[in-house]
Amino acid sequence: MKRLLVGLLAVSMLVLAACGGSQSQAPGGSTSQGGASQGSASTGSSSSGPSTSAGDKVIKIGLIAPLTGSVKTFGESSQKGFLLALEQAGYKAGDFKIEYVPGDDKGDATEGQNLATRFITRDGVKAIVGSVTSGVTIPVSRIANENKIPMITGTATAEGVTVNEDGSRKPYIFRACFIDPFQGQVAARFALDELGVKTAAVFYDRGNPYTVGLAESFRAEFEAGGGQIVAWQAYTEADTDFSAVMTNVAALKPDMLYLPDYYNKVSLLAKAAKEKGLDVPMLGGDGWDSEDLDFEALAGNYFTAHYSADDPSPAVQKFVQEFEAKYGHKPDSFAALTYDATNILLEAIRVANTDDTDAIRQAMQDLKGFQAVGGSISFDEKGNPIKAATILKVSADKTYEFVTTVNP
Repeated sequence: MKRLLVGLLAVSMLVLAACGGSQSQAPGGSTSQGGASQGSASTGSSSSGPSTSAGDKVIKIGLIAPLTGSVKTFGESSQKGFLLALEQAGYKAGDFKIEYVPGDDKGDATEGQNLATRFITRDGVKAIVGSVTSGVTIPVSRIANENKIPMITGTATAEGVTVNEDGSRKPYIFRACFIDPFQGQVAARFALDELGVKTAAVFYDRGNPYTVGLAESFRAEFEAGGGQIVAWQAYTEADTDFSAVMTNVAALKPDMLYLPDYYNKVSLLAKAAKEKGLDVPMLGGDGWDSEDLDFEALAGNYFTAHYSADDPSPAVQKFVQEFEAKYGHKPDSFAALTYDATNILLEAIRVANTDDTDAIRQAMQDLKGFQAVGGSISFDEKGNPIKAATILKVSADKTYEFVTTVNP
């Protein structure tokens, strides 16, 4: 362990020299209760929270999220959920005051790993919330697990977040969201049973474990239910022109399109489909959930999500009201899930009432029936919550209509 930490420290010092140790402030430059800055630090070099004195017991929590870059709306929402949870807890858990160290991974795996390294080797972080996307969270989870730092992501759904390539558990890693296989299965059943389709064209980013996982689980369930995949179309993150491929897919006349990617790429795919006359239902995953989605191109279509602001459950409505009161708009699933993840971590710290990371990890694993916005949460043997999925419908007025809830 000592050799690993020394190695990580060396890497972090080199990266700091390259980055210049600069900080950036969050949009609006606002501050949270207790004087804690809501700014984001891409270097992860400063901590925020209530003022502390020499005799205080303090635990530092790191937040890793994409606050800039192509999926920055995910990170901005996640940060808001994180800060709201800390504020409501009074920046305390048990006998400990909480300080947080923010970091912007920019949606880039290397940035995320650099942040995790600095959090652990220089900033004294004892737990991590994040990241948001699976492509960043998976490599970050390896660093956290190797250094015995409890980590919980609100939104990274790929199976590889909490398990190694050989399927063995990463004991220090958890998540507050359901995993890709369940999400893909729910989408396939909805397509077959509710939309009544028989054929589908699937588009996925071959280099993104999130989209690959969703596409594969959708295909398996769709075909098992009697459906036929007429087009299995891969692309890369750099691709932006889908005109030619949509021409080819349109000729196959699929009953629907499955688009399991993030909002920016899905918007391009949907627009290209419309331009080629592919006026068929489109279905996707939780990556659609963003204010920057092309609502005009995707109006009337569906995606699987973790929660709906219109869900009538008391826990959801309480959270929505509190979030709106603070930020002036309704929370999306990224805010809700990171809020849940942060509260789960705070509860584990409260129960353990120590800064010993193994005790915090064990307390999190032992949680049973924790009442969260996303429902009652207990963890399975792989650190995944057992919870329901929600189906949402996109409206042209930039809202989502709650359709139904699907239990495991």
